[in-house]
Amino acid sequence: MTTALRRAAHWHRPLMVFVSAMAVLAVVAAVGIVADPRVLTGVPIWLKPFKFSVSFVLYGTTLAWMLSLLPRRSRIAEWAGTVIVAMSVVEMVVIVGQVLRGTTSHYNETTPLNAALWEVMGASIMVLFTAHFIIGVVVLRQPIADRVAAYAVGWGLGLSLLGMLAAVPMVLPRQDPGIEGIAGAHSVGVPDGGPGLPLVGWSTTGGDLRIGHFVGLHALQALPILAILLNRLLGTWLDERTRVRLLVVAGGAHGVLTMLFTWQALRGQPLLRPDALTLAAVAALVVATTTATGVVVARRRDPEVALAA
Repeated sequence: MTTALRRAAHWHRPLMVFVSAMAVLAVVAAVGIVADPRVLTGVPIWLKPFKFSVSFVLYGTTLAWMLSLLPRRSRIAEWAGTVIVAMSVVEMVVIVGQVLRGTTSHYNETTPLNAALWEVMGASIMVLFTAHFIIGVVVLRQPIADRVAAYAVGWGLGLSLLGMLAAVPMVLPRQDPGIEGIAGAHSVGVPDGGPGLPLVGWSTTGGDLRIGHFVGLHALQALPILAILLNRLLGTWLDERTRVRLLVVAGGAHGVLTMLFTWQALRGQPLLRPDALTLAAVAALVVATTTATGVVVARRRDPEVALAA
């Protein structure tokens, strides 16, 4: 364990330093949730810094690990990773700063200062998106020896970009809640800050665009974990080509699920109260994924035969 941690510390220094800082902030925010009685938009005021810091721990660690897989060092990718750190720091400074001021960070244009901070956050997110895209291009252009891991990294980076795009509707004109000084919303059909699921806060009375955003972003972790499980648990039973195809099926299903959750939210529908149309779409996805998985497994080759070939 100690050796693994030391190795991880050298993956991408700026990213790993940022991850360490976010881990500390997560602990501070967790204490704040318990110790600070203030409530903002219906939840403890420190919940947003806690969720964002945990998310950045996962994001930064995964991205640094992916960069460590490259067979050749890429200055462009390393610089892009450093840019992501800088933009993430800007975003967290605004979020925590606004918590300390007792107000919201997202969509807040109630004063010139709040509007300027929200614009800074928006600009930083756009730069982060671009840097993430650059890393994706670099990773796809460098062959990774483990093909299953290579596909997992490629699909994870691509679907996380889709997850970022799933947040765009939050700031479109149709999401204007009609409240002076508020420039967007994550809930659809109901005001932000209403009843929500524990911890994540996703609306239980209307649509919530954060769901598709969350699912898409975390393909960055889900698909590499799936690749590890396929290699370690099924590597002796399934040949590499079959494992790659299963990974592609999972990636495609994950992407469709991201769009399905976003579509459901845009229709003002709570996650846990799907209508018949949503249930039919989910059923179609399950059937298609199960069928594709069955076809891939049925066409598998014996690993020893594949190796001999």
